[in-house]
Amino acid sequence: MDLIHKIEPSSGDDSTVGWKSGVRVLGIAESFKKSQLTSLVAGVVMRGDFRIDGFGACQPTIGGTDSTVSLLQLFRRLKRQDIRAWMLGGSLISWFNVVDIVELYTATGVPVVCVTYHPSEGIEKYLKEYFPDDWQSRLATLTKGGARTPIQLETGHSAFLTTAGVGVSRAKRLLDRFTLDGRVPEPVRVARLAAAGLYRDMFHSAIEGELKR
Repeated sequence: MDLIHKIEPSSGDDSTVGWKSGVRVLGIAESFKKSQLTSLVAGVVMRGDFRIDGFGACQPTIGGTDSTVSLLQLFRRLKRQDIRAWMLGGSLISWFNVVDIVELYTATGVPVVCVTYHPSEGIEKYLKEYFPDDWQSRLATLTKGGARTPIQLETGHSAFLTTAGVGVSRAKRLLDRFTLDGRVPEPVRVARLAAAGLYRDMFHSAIEGELKR
């Protein structure tokens, strides 16, 4: 079994704890269409100087419950000992395929910073409507990480944070380090671009292949 680097979780009062200039994070973002069976999730390893030195991908099921397992498999395929944080652009991916951020931290020992951008009245009603058989388990997974915390980044833009294995204060410091402008940190922004490009080309390649048959 590959060894996974583990660090102790930070306390809630960790506002004075910094991050090394060369810190590496794994940015996660996705692209999908509901008409397909799977999404395309990209993982980008980025250093504190914004250099990219790792990449991976996985394909969770649209509307499924396998996003956490898929992300853990992506992480293990990277075989990296130096990733110090997950950075997710949301824990709802692949159309309500909920990421268990607590499990990501528990399984890898790497803290999770999940950033979102819009106020929400909650998704319980949508889970009940679309997934009447297992909406409660999906909701339980979603709320394991606690309520979202509103923050203001050094860029002046607002966002919401959910974390596992690290306090909000220290997580915000990490976001500030990786956010050049706006409110989307570079690891997530680059992962979005990678996921969109890969999904576009994979999707069109599949269509072209079907048309040629």
